[in-house]
Amino acid sequence: MAAVKKDDVVSMFDSFKEFKETKNIDRTTLVSVLEESFRNVLAKIFGSDENFDVIVNPDKGDFEIYRNRVVVADGEVEDENKQVSLTEARKIEPDYEVGEDVSERVDFAKFGRRAILNLRQTLASKILELEHDSLYNKYKDRVGQVIAAEVYQVWKREVLVVDDENNELILPKAEQIPADVYRKGETIRAVIERVDNENNNPKIILSRTSPMFLQRLLEAEVPEIAEGLIAIRRIARIPGERAKIAVESFDDRIDPVGACVGVKGSRVHGIVRELCNENIDVICYTGNTKLFIQRALSPAKVSSIKIDEENKKAEVYLKPEEVSLAIGRSGLNIKLASLLTEYTIDVFREVSEEDADEDIYLDEFADEIDQWVIDAIKGIGLDTAKAVLNAPRDMLVEKADLEEETVDNVLKVLRAEFE
Repeated sequence: MAAVKKDDVVSMFDSFKEFKETKNIDRTTLVSVLEESFRNVLAKIFGSDENFDVIVNPDKGDFEIYRNRVVVADGEVEDENKQVSLTEARKIEPDYEVGEDVSERVDFAKFGRRAILNLRQTLASKILELEHDSLYNKYKDRVGQVIAAEVYQVWKREVLVVDDENNELILPKAEQIPADVYRKGETIRAVIERVDNENNNPKIILSRTSPMFLQRLLEAEVPEIAEGLIAIRRIARIPGERAKIAVESFDDRIDPVGACVGVKGSRVHGIVRELCNENIDVICYTGNTKLFIQRALSPAKVSSIKIDEENKKAEVYLKPEEVSLAIGRSGLNIKLASLLTEYTIDVFREVSEEDADEDIYLDEFADEIDQWVIDAIKGIGLDTAKAVLNAPRDMLVEKADLEEETVDNVLKVLRAEFE
């Protein structure tokens, strides 16, 4: 029997064929989805699709539908969908008898425009489900991998990019390096941060600020890491500004820092450019907490360290000229060192015994400094004038939660006492 072709559904087959080729959907799945779409419509029209045979040929864009019914005596039809009277059956074939099965081709076009519209909507919904499944299955096991994708649309809160199969991926504002500039059509690299799949609506979230992105870039540039001779132990980043990386070598003949940096910085130059000139410090990892903190504060030279392992705190003492190096511009160095070592680091200037003997308790300045300010400073462990003067200004602002103007006034009063 010749297959029935309908102009109203040919376009659906064409779009489905294109989707199949683009998403690499196997033929079995394709036929199953098309058949299920027809059956959903038939069930809505007749109340059941159990007695229908649906044959689809997606390659040619045609289909056949047959309804199977049982012949019953005239006047005994109880279900017109599954039964046919003897008289009606003999109009199809004159030799039908009661009890026999009748298979009759159904002309889908006779169901009207509403049925065809219903089929379109059902098929569109199935395609969308397949697209979601295809996207989720492609990326669910790729979290932590770097991907190159093309910028498709730039919005205020996120950038929409597309991969080589035209799947949409999202780079949120919070995952962008502050200095990044995106232009439609350009290719960017990012790490796959996570794959959300709420209500079967997958969202692939990318990141350029994640420490994992820096790690993957470094792994690609340093063969010794890929070979397992060097391991990346810790990474701390302030995206677009500065990063610290702790590495360890499993071969005594290999200098892990030198291998990661490369001759004249050759191995990190490309990474620095990729990260909008983010400065990268590489240090040797060690299980010795004091030594690790000391290395993390590089380039500052530490005089001594007091460790509080229970509270993960460290008091670091340095010569006055080393303090600014330990803190770094805008406090970046000490902040990164704390992130890298996972210790709260407080920096102090070394005070000689002679200076300590001449010290004055803060409470004696109550006539010049408000008591609440004195209490705030004492609350961070600084009880004397010399202790405050030897503490970094930024630390007083942040730890004591004071305004910069207030801190400057306190320092002015204390300095005047010793001038």
